[in-house]
Amino acid sequence: MFKKKKAPTIQHAKLATLIAHDVRITGDLEFSEGLRMDGYVLGNVIGKAGTQTLLVLSDRGSIEGNVHGYDVVVNGKIVGDVIADHFVELQPNAHVTGNIHYQQLRMDCGASVDGKLTRRDPALAPTVIGRDAADPEPHMV
Repeated sequence: MFKKKKAPTIQHAKLATLIAHDVRITGDLEFSEGLRMDGYVLGNVIGKAGTQTLLVLSDRGSIEGNVHGYDVVVNGKIVGDVIADHFVELQPNAHVTGNIHYQQLRMDCGASVDGKLTRRDPALAPTVIGRDAADPEPHMV
């Protein structure tokens, strides 16, 4: 009589890259496939456009900058906006100071967000606006 609703799932991409807990990166970071971050990035972390990327930010990792990817799993700290083309999972130690744009969202008890949660229309894909000579940081819309 009742149909069981499918739980949201992540397209499992191969975690091809690891940024260890003792690594600090200053500048923007673009990745393809999968990235597990245990370290610190001061800059934007962006999945390659047109691919089904997976970013996993562990409880030891932190990002000060905007994040854009297909699937984003957060268990660390992000100060900046998060844009996911598909799925965002906020695990118990996740702390996001910024807005989150998602198609599907899972938020565990203990996670915190200081910003707006906005569900995106699946037909709309965000674009990354390139660098400007007056403003060297890329902007996401």
